[in-house]
Amino acid sequence: MAETEKLAFALYQFAGISQEDFDLSQSFWQYKQFKKGEFYNEQRHICKYLGFIVKGAFRSYLLDDNTIEEKNVFLFSGNGFVVSFKSFVNQIPCDYYTQAMTDAEVIYIHINHLQALYKQSHQWEKFGRLLAQEAFNVTMSRIEGFIFKTPEERYLDLIQQQPDIFNNIPLYHISSYLGIKGPSLSRIRKRISEK
Repeated sequence: MAETEKLAFALYQFAGISQEDFDLSQSFWQYKQFKKGEFYNEQRHICKYLGFIVKGAFRSYLLDDNTIEEKNVFLFSGNGFVVSFKSFVNQIPCDYYTQAMTDAEVIYIHINHLQALYKQSHQWEKFGRLLAQEAFNVTMSRIEGFIFKTPEERYLDLIQQQPDIFNNIPLYHISSYLGIKGPSLSRIRKRISEK
């Protein structure tokens, strides 16, 4: 399936974007390949693009000034969107880095083009609303996960939500995302495999 066909299908599944409304956007989307380690967006830069991941995985992370440790905040995988949402929506500098964890392929659109689509089509307006709801839900789930769930429950949630991510990235990135150390993740994985 061609990249734009994957995108059109994903937009239809996510927000019911018809082929006619997708055609309004065709000239706005651009394709880019990212090498592993390349940045989608950097800290203190404004995120101007919403990307659809055709292939690969990305992470958003903070660099702890005291320990120089990287702390993963969000993970993004294939057939999903990658964006520094707060920066993108408000057009303010981003608080973290977003980086390719694998070689990746992305189809992306500039915020000005997306906003033009919102004015042209109710389906695109609906897409914008659903995207904002999804970003809110992901963020709230992350916060509530750290408050109310054990590391094992957060691990099981990740397996359910992004099962392919485990095939693409090193476990130390997953342990960072879960807010635990590598040995703790190993114990969790062992316990689950023994059940």
